[in-house]
Amino acid sequence: MVATHGSPHLTPQEYFEWEAHQELRHEYFEGAVFAMTGGSLPHADIALNVASVLRSHLRGRCKVRNSDAKVGISDDGPFVYPDVSVTCDERDRTARKFSRYPCLIVEVVSPGTEAYDRGGKFALYRRLKTLKEYVLVGTERKTVDVFRLNEQGIWMFMPYGEADEVELSSVGVRIPTDSIYEDVVLDLSNG
Repeated sequence: MVATHGSPHLTPQEYFEWEAHQELRHEYFEGAVFAMTGGSLPHADIALNVASVLRSHLRGRCKVRNSDAKVGISDDGPFVYPDVSVTCDERDRTARKFSRYPCLIVEVVSPGTEAYDRGGKFALYRRLKTLKEYVLVGTERKTVDVFRLNEQGIWMFMPYGEADEVELSSVGVRIPTDSIYEDVVLDLSNG
């Protein structure tokens, strides 16, 4: 994410109108906008694999959205672009600008985004009352970290590795790690 210099403080409505005319996607935080940088091919392949598997399992029950779909932390923002989001809430079924009630969010992490995805972005997502699972998928190694909200309101950490089957209890789906990384060429030079 890169700060967009020279942009004025925008209201949420001004942000939606302004972004509709931009070539790049921009996240919105407290009136400021930040350009979204492009991802790597492994990043794109992983996100597509996850979205495809979820879509095939959840068709007709839930909306599976890719990184072109915004999630609003509240009706006034912040507005962010997760790599994959799933909402089974009827209020999101006909949403036009952004989802507000996701139960599952997936971020594909790279060395440049991992700290933010684990820290600041996860803190934002935890403000979503409907969110039950937050998933971080590695691009350098076959790792999938699932953070799951338990019945006591505590976020539990479940790490999965190369030969595991990832359980996503929020949507009742199990995905083999191999399916997440199918046809993905990882950049092992940094790992």
